[in-house]
Amino acid sequence: MPSRDATTHWEGGLQDGKGSVTLDSSNAGQFNVSFPTRAENPNGQTSPEELIAAAHSSCLAMNLSGVLGGENLTAKSIDVSAEVTLSPAKGGGFEISGIGITLRASVDGVDEAKFKELAKTAEETCPVSKALAGTTITLDAALES
Repeated sequence: MPSRDATTHWEGGLQDGKGSVTLDSSNAGQFNVSFPTRAENPNGQTSPEELIAAAHSSCLAMNLSGVLGGENLTAKSIDVSAEVTLSPAKGGGFEISGIGITLRASVDGVDEAKFKELAKTAEETCPVSKALAGTTITLDAALES
């Protein structure tokens, strides 16, 4: 499996500095970042937390599709949102204090209890979930008709 990479260029201090993140592997874009927009209103800029949320939601959607396939099930649709929270850390600095995941899927041939079990398996075996194991992750999974 290939690795993926991104590069950040930063100029200035924490509060008055600014930078840009380039998605090098895909060449999908370059995104501005700054601490004030990270901690307050994003004003059209991204943040490490938003990028983690994007990685987590897309990884979990793919992983659930694979877990369902292992049960000979195919989702009509899977929608995953991840909310990554940045908070002050004990002792100073900041930490990612939690990730709330909302997962909704439309899948024929499975009941709610079995779906929740499969969703939990997908969350636990998701490579991004594993990478973020030091953070509290909550999962709200439900079938939709």
